[in-house]
Amino acid sequence: MLSQQDLKQQAADAALALIKPLLTPQAVIGVGTGSTADLFIDGLASYRSRFRGAVASSERSAKRLTGLGILVLDLNEVQTMPVYVDGADEINSQLHMIKGGGGALTREKIVSSVAQQFICIADESKLVDSLGHFPLPIEVLPMAREAVARVARQLGGNPVLREGFITDNGNQILDVHGLQITQASEMERQLNNVPGVVTNGLFAIRPADIALLATQQGIRRLG
Repeated sequence: MLSQQDLKQQAADAALALIKPLLTPQAVIGVGTGSTADLFIDGLASYRSRFRGAVASSERSAKRLTGLGILVLDLNEVQTMPVYVDGADEINSQLHMIKGGGGALTREKIVSSVAQQFICIADESKLVDSLGHFPLPIEVLPMAREAVARVARQLGGNPVLREGFITDNGNQILDVHGLQITQASEMERQLNNVPGVVTNGLFAIRPADIALLATQQGIRRLG
């Protein structure tokens, strides 16, 4: 029986195998944030001489990349990337995701938007029929916290401030529990239009292109 850590490693290894043909001297790889992304970064270090560098979606990932000898570039220096690799807190069969459990949702969304392809790596426990069991993170400007929380309650959720946490952008996060998300793209747009919202953790307008889900029987690919 593979442990959850084993499954995460399996997903990271599968992503490395998939992107190897994309590693060229000019290629810049987009890298996400989280425990599974950490394993991908560790594996990517073995190929650091084959590509130009990486763009990180968090200070945490940037530090890990730099420590492994991978050049970290500012996204403003990069026009395009062949691929962005990151995990998910939940993903459905349409490859819509909830992300942001680690608090990097805004930068994850920005970096992934520049990539030609988004590969999601996760273990099979993250695959759900409908999104919302995992609390939906919303990054908010501090002064708008309660105003945004009221909107979240109107949508049927229970917003809870992530105590003691500040994002890399200097903002706060509301984790919204109890949502039943049937129209993910619509809800993503609706929340992003609330004044004071920086972004929310729904990745449905720009979903993953491929999901590599680790199972006890091997990798299950969606997309």
